Amino acid sequence: MLRKSRPFKLGTEKSSSEEMENCSSHLLLCRLASLLLVLQLPTWASADEFLVIGPWEPVVAVLGGDATLPCSLSPASSAEDMELRWFRGRFSDAVLVYRNRREQSAELMAQYAGRTSLVTGGLALGEAAVRIRHVRASDHGMYTCFFRKGAFYEEATLELKVAGVGSAPHVRIDGPEDGGVRVLCTASGWFPKPQVQWRDVSGERFLGFSEAHAQDAEELFSVEAALVVRDSSVGNVTCSVLNPVLGQEKATAVFIPEPFFPQASPWKPAFAVTMVTLGVLLFGAGYFIQRERATKLQERQEGEKLRREKEEDRKAREQARKAGDELQADLERRKDAYMVAWRKAQLYADWRTEQFQAWSVTLNAGSAHSNLAISQDKKSVTWSDTCVDSQGIFSVRGLEGIPSGRCYWEVEVRHGDNCQWALGVCREDVKRTEWHRECPEKGFWVMGRYDDGYRACTNPDLTTELRLRQAPHRVGVFLDYSEGDVSFYNMTDGSHIFSFPPASFSGTLFPYFRLMSGDVSLTLCSVVGGPKGLPVPHHISSSLEEPESSPGEGFGSGSGVGGAPPGVESPLLPCGPEAVPV
Repeated sequence: MLRKSRPFKLGTEKSSSEEMENCSSHLLLCRLASLLLVLQLPTWASADEFLVIGPWEPVVAVLGGDATLPCSLSPASSAEDMELRWFRGRFSDAVLVYRNRREQSAELMAQYAGRTSLVTGGLALGEAAVRIRHVRASDHGMYTCFFRKGAFYEEATLELKVAGVGSAPHVRIDGPEDGGVRVLCTASGWFPKPQVQWRDVSGERFLGFSEAHAQDAEELFSVEAALVVRDSSVGNVTCSVLNPVLGQEKATAVFIPEPFFPQASPWKPAFAVTMVTLGVLLFGAGYFIQRERATKLQERQEGEKLRREKEEDRKAREQARKAGDELQADLERRKDAYMVAWRKAQLYADWRTEQFQAWSVTLNAGSAHSNLAISQDKKSVTWSDTCVDSQGIFSVRGLEGIPSGRCYWEVEVRHGDNCQWALGVCREDVKRTEWHRECPEKGFWVMGRYDDGYRACTNPDLTTELRLRQAPHRVGVFLDYSEGDVSFYNMTDGSHIFSFPPASFSGTLFPYFRLMSGDVSLTLCSVVGGPKGLPVPHHISSSLEEPESSPGEGFGSGSGVGGAPPGVESPLLPCGPEAVPV
């Protein structure tokens, strides 16, 4: 396993003296840590472990010359069979690679190809160095030397400071500026960024001057410094350019003759006073004219605003009165439409219970098929334990008939989600001794769960599929005898299940219950207190008038039989879940 090396992150290169001081401080801390490790090495290091030590101080090289970056092993041991690498920032940015006792030039960065070589004189003693020829400004910065032997490796960081002294400053008088003389100093070919100073004859520095630097393609700095001299007695001024790494300085002086300074003119102060006075007078006159104009404009705007407000107020009152009249008329129209349409609309179950009488239903045990068992209180029907007769329809009627009026009752369906059952109303004279489809034509108005889902039997050849939000566990049956309406509601959430098309009833109608398969039971519930749960709306109808009903038009679960629209929908009343004829 390779020992994990300490990562080194190369930051953005800076050429200022502040950056160099920071790099030197960082390098010094690294060297102190290395020294402490060297002192501790004999106590913990194995025979194959070592420490790599670089130079304590930054290595300084002059532009165009050579630079040597040395590293050594501690404790001293031969590095001839080790892998050595000097790189910049990333491990792959190789400056020199030594492996298998020879340099691997193919792995070097392009800018170091042919410019680096390994100093091998001290390899046997664990000392190695890379020599960089023809040093460039781009060589300036941090380096890492990497030594590896087998699975163990170590590395050290070192800094190379590149310095170059460029041309002597060129100083010239640029001309008059801001009551003085502008002097310009330029120099080029310096690295790193040079420091510029202006001095007078006595050596005092000028602090107020501008300075601009630029780098060429070889990263060498050029500088341009401008000084404005306003004291005509200064005489000579000197521009000096200093290399902060080498401490070398080049300076050039220039003499500024007194006639170069602009002469004071006696009429200038008087002209300035006159212009200021004239400006004050013009400003005062303009201020008063503008103020008077603004006052008149404000009065005119306020008058126009008052007139608009009165007109808007009059229009608002008129619109409010008109809206009130329209609202009152709309409310009257909605009230009339509701009173006409509520009987035929698919109301929520709790709304319909207010208009229907709760009907107490008792099962007629004498009408029950022999395979059905009636509870002792005659409120529940289930399968009998001894089922022997398979002829006829396994059904039972209610004991009390309904000859007229509006009434409703509720039936609890237990274990009915996967079983077959049906419930509703039937005529007194229906035939239940032989099997046939229970539909209005045969005297039945029923819905329930069949083999392929919940359905309502609308005629001998057609059933309507009921797409319900949830399986009904408590079904409300609503019978409006005079209107010929039979509707079913899910009393758990109050939603509408299905409504048969209007029929013309004759004779007495009876509650009807049928079991077909499965462990299902139908139990008559007490309807004291109304339906359970809150109604869940589907949508609000926008129709306000009662349309004419056509023959065969019915009230389905969102649509009538055969896809026809519901006959009447009241405003503010919801439609039930969708029913699809099949």
